[in-house]
Amino acid sequence: MFNVPRSAGGHPRLVIAFLAGLLIVGAGLFAWTTAQAPAAAPDAQPLPPRPPVEVVETLPALKAQLDRWGGSGQFTGGVLVARGDEVLFRQVHGFADRSQGAPLQLNSRFRLASISKQFTAAAILRLQDEGVLSTYDPLCKWIQPCPPAWEPILLHHLLSHSSGVPDLMARPGWGTRRVTPATPEELTEDSRQYGLQFPPGTKVRYNNAGYNLLGAVVEKASGMPLHDYLQKAFFQPLGMNDSGYDDGMSDVVMGYANLGGGGPTPQPDANVSIIFAAGALYSTLDDLLVWERALHRGHLLTPRSYAMMIADHAPENTPPERGRHRRDWGFGVFVNSIGQRVSPPFLDRQIFHTGSWSGFRNLMTYQPDEDVTVIVLSNNYHSRDAVFLLSQQGMAEALGREVPTGMAR
Repeated sequence: MFNVPRSAGGHPRLVIAFLAGLLIVGAGLFAWTTAQAPAAAPDAQPLPPRPPVEVVETLPALKAQLDRWGGSGQFTGGVLVARGDEVLFRQVHGFADRSQGAPLQLNSRFRLASISKQFTAAAILRLQDEGVLSTYDPLCKWIQPCPPAWEPILLHHLLSHSSGVPDLMARPGWGTRRVTPATPEELTEDSRQYGLQFPPGTKVRYNNAGYNLLGAVVEKASGMPLHDYLQKAFFQPLGMNDSGYDDGMSDVVMGYANLGGGGPTPQPDANVSIIFAAGALYSTLDDLLVWERALHRGHLLTPRSYAMMIADHAPENTPPERGRHRRDWGFGVFVNSIGQRVSPPFLDRQIFHTGSWSGFRNLMTYQPDEDVTVIVLSNNYHSRDAVFLLSQQGMAEALGREVPTGMAR
């Protein structure tokens, strides 16, 4: 309690006014500083300095595999494995641009494709933590005009792919939309034209259109474009200077696809505008490591929101997928024992997401019990199995499991 003297210190009202002013300034400074940095959980440990960006090859089995595949051209891209704060492996193979003979660098920028979804999900959850919105808000609270079919949709349905909104690729005219640039407003208007494929919350069906709608919600709730919000809330505070929106001027490496038996063919026309909130980001191996450490160590979201992100939101009656044990459908991430898909298998639960779009194929995965992160980014769309196997070889070797030698069939 303040003791305000009535003599030798000025008039009490002046002193009170002065102290009130100090409190207001202090509150303003506190608000400004907290707006400049991610909101860490109370018990979150400070993030360590970024490790130097240099070749590290302390996983011999993974190195041998990459030497074979990288040397033969079977894999082009980068691999990073970290346990805790220690980088166990960081290496790249192949070309950033074959026409110029430019090799990939350790800090090359790759198109992330659907790995981008976790950033949009984290933006929604951060806005929830700030009290701006709730994942239980109706979509119609944020998107107007709102068609009657959307009235049952809550934001968490969009986050968990259970909204019933038809995906972009499930609509007539996908071939034309795929190559036609669009604004977020145009994408929302496109989605308004369709009814739902199923009642919200009754099924899960992977959905890029739903994440584009979430991007529109972020823009309405934050008052700024989605990618500006991601920069302000996450990338700038974390020092992720090589991450952002793939606007065609971002120095992203060239993507390739093996078409017609003629070897890698450039894929320069990405048109990520149609997946602006579902797959339009770029990043690097080390920026993604910073993101993984901050996300999973409580520096970005409250414990409640992080728990929501990695929980399973699929209906209980969701069937297995293609004969495999089904994944848990989180918000922008999946959880599953994906090591069962290689041989020999291992059972560790991993928090992961894949990405594939216009010349790129990626996988980022995290094993929380041992704090192991594996990031595999490839600039060849047709390297799916190679990317998956390398990710699980790196994970198994870092965990001390038997290193798989092939995909389980």
